[in-house]
Amino acid sequence: MKNIKSFFGVALLATVLFSACEPNIPTKEGGVVINGVCWAKCNVGNFGTFVSNPTDYGMFYQWNRPTAYNTTTTGAISGWNSISPEGNVWEKANDPCPAGWRLPTVDEISTLLDTGKVRSDWVNQGGVFGRKFTTLLTNKSIFLPAAGGRSGNNGMLSAGEGGYWSSMEENSIRACGLGFDGDVVILSDIGKTYGYSVRCVAE
Repeated sequence: MKNIKSFFGVALLATVLFSACEPNIPTKEGGVVINGVCWAKCNVGNFGTFVSNPTDYGMFYQWNRPTAYNTTTTGAISGWNSISPEGNVWEKANDPCPAGWRLPTVDEISTLLDTGKVRSDWVNQGGVFGRKFTTLLTNKSIFLPAAGGRSGNNGMLSAGEGGYWSSMEENSIRACGLGFDGDVVILSDIGKTYGYSVRCVAE
């Protein structure tokens, strides 16, 4: 719990809104509809691509920036940009999701936290820890690996939690996202210069 607090700050109130999802799925990875939102099965890797497997970490991104950072280098990242990104939404030109996909909104992330319709479990899937979100309606699920993140100051890698960006800011230096570990899953505000994972939704 203390790691979640140090990484994600103060939790935001999760306002659950529902949206229809009838996308034209353009990629071979397809999507899974969870509580009215169609989620990609895998994380984003390099800009414009998905990784091959749901358990692959993919790459880290700073909020509203197109540069991909690896999830393995343990030290500080040379040339890490510690200046807060501009913009109040994640701009289309900087969106690393493949064509036909985009960063989720806060409301779309909130649908995963609707315990009346979605079950959230901390699981070990193929040797990788993360959160499995399962819709109670159809029993379909998505797995979000706990890839950790990179410090907003110097890009130093931290492990053990999962952090996933939304497309929306909280204020000029913090943006909204999903944070979780083995005990807690919350909506939080996260420093924009941190590096975290991206899971896309269908346009």
